[in-house]
Amino acid sequence: MSNKTDITVEEHLEIQHHVKTYINVFVALIVLTFITVAVSYLEVSFIEAFFLAVMIASVKGSLVLGFFMHLITEKQAIIWILVSTLIAFMILMFLPLVSMIDHTNTW
Repeated sequence: MSNKTDITVEEHLEIQHHVKTYINVFVALIVLTFITVAVSYLEVSFIEAFFLAVMIASVKGSLVLGFFMHLITEKQAIIWILVSTLIAFMILMFLPLVSMIDHTNTW
């Protein structure tokens, strides 16, 4: 009689593979967090700093969505929905920035 807690070698190797992936993503998130902090100390304009911060946050969000929420293995329809949401988000984030540039004539 087999106990339900017994796992096969293949299952054990698959679990190890997933744990390694999660650790790699976690390390990448830590590195990107340090990069975000380092960017805040750069002597750049607000627009450049904002653009860098949004891009780094987008990469970090993509890592979380793809690996921790398991969307990287989902069907193409979900991926297209996420991409269109990201594009809409970026447009809505930069519209106020364009308006601010028009009013302040910083460029």
